[in-house]
Amino acid sequence: MNAKRLLPSLWIVILSLAAPSLSVAQALPKPGAHPAGAAAIFAGGCFWCMEEAFDKVPGVISTTSGYIGGHVKNPTYEQVSTSQTGHAEAVQVEYDPAKTSYEKLVEIFWRNIDPTERNAQFCDHGSQYRSAIFYRDDEQKRIADASRAALQKKRPFKGEIVTEITKASEFYPAEGYHQNYHVKNPVRYKFYKTGCGRAARLEQLWGKPGS
Repeated sequence: MNAKRLLPSLWIVILSLAAPSLSVAQALPKPGAHPAGAAAIFAGGCFWCMEEAFDKVPGVISTTSGYIGGHVKNPTYEQVSTSQTGHAEAVQVEYDPAKTSYEKLVEIFWRNIDPTERNAQFCDHGSQYRSAIFYRDDEQKRIADASRAALQKKRPFKGEIVTEITKASEFYPAEGYHQNYHVKNPVRYKFYKTGCGRAARLEQLWGKPGS
């Protein structure tokens, strides 16, 4: 089955199933500064899936889905989904540096995206689904640049790496119903993730998990 052809009908089903949650939590959380302690910001397509990937990492304290890299203040999901605000769906990862490192998080990021797709990830298309590392300081930029350069030399897949490495702007938390979606709505989440072909494509790119 061609996952890309599922996009219109798949999202209609997913969003219609989520409709009860939308009426409960319409308001955006207040956009604030990065959380206390060490934090990293990554964009890898659907932020539901990126949350799940980082939630599994020992040393990760919390993950927050949100929007970054655009020109509209306090954007809503409906605005971002038009591709007109310039934002990317992203996840902000708060972590304990004594238990994991930024280098490790960058490595996990690569393994959970398709770095060869521009303005798209898996079945989702549009600039809001672009892949990117949003660095917060010079050290994060150095690590991200070095990691991309090393991957470019030893990549296990064909195609050039088009993932952006760019300075973080203000991060806006997404609406409440998007947070921890894979935990709160496991059936709907699995339906989306499977239909989008994410796991299958990641295995094509990187091999089987743990290999």
